[in-house]
Amino acid sequence: MLALPKNQWTIVNAVKAQAQQYGERVFCTFADGSELTFAGFDRESDALASGLANLGVESQDRVMMLGYNSKAFLITWLAVMKRGAIFVPINTELKGAFLQHQFQNCAPKVIFVDGELRHALSTIDTSTIDTSTIDTNGADTAGVEVEYTVLTNPGAAPITPLARSELRHYADLAATAGQADQAVTPVPADICTIMYTSGTTGPSKGVLMPQGHCFLFGHNAARCFAVTADDVMYICMPLFHAMGLPIQLIGSLIAGASVHVVRRFSATRWLDDIRACGATITFGLGVIPEFIFRQPATPHDRDHQLRKMVAVPIANEWGAAFEERFGLKLLQGYGMTECNIPSWYSLTDPLVPGRAGPVIDEHFEVRIVDSQTDELLPIGEVGEIVIRPKQPSCFMAGYFRMPERTVEAWRNLWFHSGDAGRIDEHGRLYFVDRIKDCIRRRGENISSFEIEQVLNDHEHVSESAAIGVRVEDAGGEEEVKACIVPIGNHRDPVVLLDWCAERMPRYAVPRYIEFVSALAKTPTGKLQKQGFKDAGVTNDTWDREAAGYVIARD
Repeated sequence: MLALPKNQWTIVNAVKAQAQQYGERVFCTFADGSELTFAGFDRESDALASGLANLGVESQDRVMMLGYNSKAFLITWLAVMKRGAIFVPINTELKGAFLQHQFQNCAPKVIFVDGELRHALSTIDTSTIDTSTIDTNGADTAGVEVEYTVLTNPGAAPITPLARSELRHYADLAATAGQADQAVTPVPADICTIMYTSGTTGPSKGVLMPQGHCFLFGHNAARCFAVTADDVMYICMPLFHAMGLPIQLIGSLIAGASVHVVRRFSATRWLDDIRACGATITFGLGVIPEFIFRQPATPHDRDHQLRKMVAVPIANEWGAAFEERFGLKLLQGYGMTECNIPSWYSLTDPLVPGRAGPVIDEHFEVRIVDSQTDELLPIGEVGEIVIRPKQPSCFMAGYFRMPERTVEAWRNLWFHSGDAGRIDEHGRLYFVDRIKDCIRRRGENISSFEIEQVLNDHEHVSESAAIGVRVEDAGGEEEVKACIVPIGNHRDPVVLLDWCAERMPRYAVPRYIEFVSALAKTPTGKLQKQGFKDAGVTNDTWDREAAGYVIARD
């Protein structure tokens, strides 16, 4: 595993060190058949950095990437850092107002776009980008308009460049020679990436990520999970997400491991991919591991080399069964794009769903506090998880151009995660739920995730989302509503409540049931519940109290 002193914790230093160590050994392979060696990663990004210099890209300029997982994505990411600029990877699902907001917020000088995503550019108006910006140090400065649109994949049709920008082609920039004098040497405190977090009650926020922050993501993942140069990492997470890029990709780089990158997750293709690339370790977030588990079992489910899989979250309903079926160890952790990963699972611990693991106290402090008062709570009690770093440059530097949201998150000198959790007597952190997804009913805090897992285990349920809704007869608290995607025409709420009543506390059994055709999700598999919360009780909602359904007391 690569060992660099902390004053050299940058991605550029890591790539150059591993290029010297491993030379032309293959680092990344891609589903389209292309590959990238350790030395080639350094060399090809040098060339593209020279091309960016010729476009006038300078320190702290923002370069946006709207592209699928690919070789070009990774080379662009590193080349931008070699110019001292800031890489801004964008969710490939965005268009219209959602994409407009992130353009407006980061005001990129250059955008790289995959040819298949060119249609998204026609849904925004870049001529309205605010030219009064705030730079990464918080000072007012003149903004820059989009000057160049770079096409990374021609696709089947021509592309119209963004308003007032010139069109360039990736291949032409990447072929630039004479790059040696164009590189900038970053330091750990330099902002290198802005990643946008999913907005639920407001616009998405751009997380300012220093070099040291990105390095530590990978460093601790490689160390805690004992990744070695003999491992093969399978990446199906999007590279615009912290799990895919700084955790899996950088973690593999630091360990000297090989990586296989596919364009996106597919539950039906997942095991075939794992076998084909010889993967020994992989990561899955949100519903990904559960979707894998709910694929039909076969006698060949253990025919692979996969030994470890990070899965967040894990449920009692399928966790141990997943390990047994696929013959591997499931691992957990806790973290966010903003705060890094302050807790990773111990390789020697037995599987306990919800247990993130011990706090990495070399780098972080973690507390559980009352979410209203910030008072420290006793061991074992559920409250808000708050974190702060012990190392400089290893935490987010704030939200870009959102100083009020930065101050809000850093109340009382602690970063407030918005997550509910607890710490046990052995110092192990447990994740319970997002605070906004925790349902408060009859004096009880109920985990929406646990309700969903019980429902999802029913043979007639494809997936579900549990939410809290406020109604007049709830005394200021909430009632539980379950939004359910049924399998086929199975839409009997009584059957589902009978199932729940046998498997969960009486206070957690949903009062309301509504059958829906689909659940909105982020590209990383997290449920997006805000629409259901906003809708509340609708004309399509079934109410067990109105129907006279009574849950027997034990």
